[in-house]
Amino acid sequence: MVYDSLRELYLHSIESFRDNVCSSLYGGEKITYREFSQRVDTLIDIFVNAGLSSGDKIALLSNNMPNWAVAYFAATISGMVIVPILPEFSSDQVDKLIKHSEAKALIASDKLYTKVSKDIVSKLNLVVRSVNLGVISQTNSQKGTVKFPTAEDLAVIIYTSGTTSSPKGVMLSHKNLCSQLHMVSILQPVYPDDVFLSILPLSHTYECSLGMLLPFMWGASVVYLDKAPTASVLIPVMKDVRPTIMLSVPLIIEKIYKSKILPQFTSSKFISWIYGTNWGRKMLHRIAGKRLMKTFGGRIRFFGIGGAKLDPRVEQFLMEAKFPYAIGYGLTETSPLIAGVNPSMVRLQSTGPLIEGVQARLDNVNPISGEGEIVVKGDNVMMGYYKNPEATADSFTEDGWFRTKDLGIFDKDGYLYIKGRLSNMILGPSGENIYPEEIESVINSHPLVNDSLVKEDMGKLVAIVNFNRDELSLKYHNMRDEIEYRIENIKKELIQYVNSKVSRFARISEVEENKEGFEKTPTQKIKRFLYSDKKKKPKK
Repeated sequence: MVYDSLRELYLHSIESFRDNVCSSLYGGEKITYREFSQRVDTLIDIFVNAGLSSGDKIALLSNNMPNWAVAYFAATISGMVIVPILPEFSSDQVDKLIKHSEAKALIASDKLYTKVSKDIVSKLNLVVRSVNLGVISQTNSQKGTVKFPTAEDLAVIIYTSGTTSSPKGVMLSHKNLCSQLHMVSILQPVYPDDVFLSILPLSHTYECSLGMLLPFMWGASVVYLDKAPTASVLIPVMKDVRPTIMLSVPLIIEKIYKSKILPQFTSSKFISWIYGTNWGRKMLHRIAGKRLMKTFGGRIRFFGIGGAKLDPRVEQFLMEAKFPYAIGYGLTETSPLIAGVNPSMVRLQSTGPLIEGVQARLDNVNPISGEGEIVVKGDNVMMGYYKNPEATADSFTEDGWFRTKDLGIFDKDGYLYIKGRLSNMILGPSGENIYPEEIESVINSHPLVNDSLVKEDMGKLVAIVNFNRDELSLKYHNMRDEIEYRIENIKKELIQYVNSKVSRFARISEVEENKEGFEKTPTQKIKRFLYSDKKKKPKK
């Protein structure tokens, strides 16, 4: 069913699934759909009594918990506009976004509330604690007015934490979100007895749309985790919760693969020899896949991966292990999904075909490679950027298609393969298109590499690498001189390793170490603009 607004969706779910468990905090409270609706009603009364009306903006700065969703629905079903703010933003950024969005109210968790300046708080009509919906401060006692939202009304402004620029406020309408939920439901059905384990920030569209709104639409249950999803935290939680559906970013499953799975295949010379054969690799992957299913609690039927490119070695393992993973591609501006698969449709390194209701084409196609910029059209495409008409105009073609600024190619069956960001592409010495993401994928497959970034420096390709020094410290008993010596050797080995696997024009010339680790967005993409100190090529 396609709903016209989130209000319609909400009213249907609380009536149809009132006794189902709606959400819970792991190790804490569980609330039914009926109890959820009672909290929503309470919060709407608080909004109206503080002078808030339909169209007013409400900032939401909180870690994941059931009341995050309560705040989201209380605002949107009343015709107000929710403004989720990423917990990773600095205090200065939080202040700027609250001010830029013209928010009149703030709902915040205790820890994140400290990021907001007293000056900003003093100008708000209302501040509410997310943990118990208690009022912290209120400066207006006049009654507000509420009208029911329509399909075209603005529902949410999401400020992106981009890899290349300052945050922009993406405006999504009720129609954008409701059409997206319908599209995704066709691709992958959700049922009332499904249990979602939520491990990504709800303030990101990926988790909000597919990990919060989608299960709510179908009467499923969501378990929220209030800790960072490290392997040591996740593994016991998954065994206890036994989720049927999870959404993840590549980094999480890549870390599990590198730390828990790959070492099993290199534990002895004999096992390594078996693993080096085609039949042996497939056999060991299948055995490890059965163990991985148990690790996830034994009920997982959909493990969605999005937000960045998945390491091809890890994907090959998941495929041969018959683990029910699925890849998706999209952006905040598209609510978010554009293309995707369910576990029965996966193809190595493809994001799958376009989801039903989305149109796409390639612009400025390279006649040799067939690659071009992906531009899309559909009811899920944003209204524009809030108070930024220049950025909005730049994001659409003259005939009204949204420019993803991603480069890709379709195969004969309509499966989409993402090559990289248009802004990241490097022009080779003879005009070749070099995609740093593809080189980084090879670098990251090295067992002693945590993460990497490839950039152009004086006409050469340089890899900035964060090595796994913890592994080296264990191996060489914290002997500092020995570790530094090994790092220098690993750099040389890495150059040879990478250059043997990439095209001639994509070979790296140098490896620099980044000991501190990269600063990343909530979906674990490196903020490239922080490392783009590109130098000019030397004059001949």
